[in-house]
Order: sequence, then structure tokens, then C-alpha cells
Amino acid sequence: MSNPFSSHRRKRRKLKADINVVPYIDVMLVLLIIFMVTAPLLNLGVDIELPQSNARPIEQQKDPVLVELSADGRYFLSLQGAPSEEVDEETLLRKIGAFVRQNPQVPVLVGADRRLDYGSVMTVLASLQQAGVPKVGLMSAPAERVAPAR
Repeated sequence: MSNPFSSHRRKRRKLKADINVVPYIDVMLVLLIIFMVTAPLLNLGVDIELPQSNARPIEQQKDPVLVELSADGRYFLSLQGAPSEEVDEETLLRKIGAFVRQNPQVPVLVGADRRLDYGSVMTVLASLQQAGVPKVGLMSAPAERVAPAR
């Protein structure tokens, strides 16, 4: 008897020409996770030092209308050099609207306490625009000069 294995021809495997993409998909998913985690961190603020200026104050022909917001959200109004008076938002808008209609060139300045949130200031600016004020300026105090460290 002859050997059954010797007569049986051994089958040759065909070469596979496909690319295995599973490792590439794994790498892509890892990179996707890394980018998803780091992307929100890229939107953080950057500390910058704004330039200082020795600009002179603007010369104005008329006394401005002053709108001041206190730290607790109260409104104060001063019309052309008059003493400041506390008013509510509705009275503020009514008085400023009437005053600006009579004196369209009068400057309107808004000043707010530094502890007041930005949203409150933006609300006042939007309300002043609706009341008919064409231009509004923002007041600030001059920065104190600090001597450079040696």
C-alpha cells in the first residue's frame, strides 16, 4: 500500500492582496479622542498686556450725559453736569431718549463698577440704542502707573 499522503497534492494558499485596515481604524479613533479632549482646551484665554497710551481726553463742546451702574445693579443718571440721581431702567431710558431727541449731538457715556458682570453693561447699551442714542462711549479710570521692577 502506498502512502495516502504522497498521492494527495498539497494545496497552495493563494496570496492575499487586501490591506488590513483595522490597525489604521484604531489609530484614527485614538487620534479622534485626543483631538476631542484637547480642542476645548485650545479656546482658553491668553494673558496679554495691552499697550498703554498717554492720550489726552477728548475735548467736548457739551457736557456729556452720564449713565452709571453700581456694583449692585442700580442706575444713576447725570444730565449735562447736573448732580447724579438714582433712577430705574424705564425712567433712565425715557429721560435719555427725550434729552437726546432735543440735543442729538450730546455725548452719552456709560460707566460701570468693575465688579458688575459684562451682561448688565451690554443690556444697558442695547436699551440705550433702542431709546434712540446714536453713539455711546464707555468710561474708564486711567490706569495707575507702576514703576518697573529693577
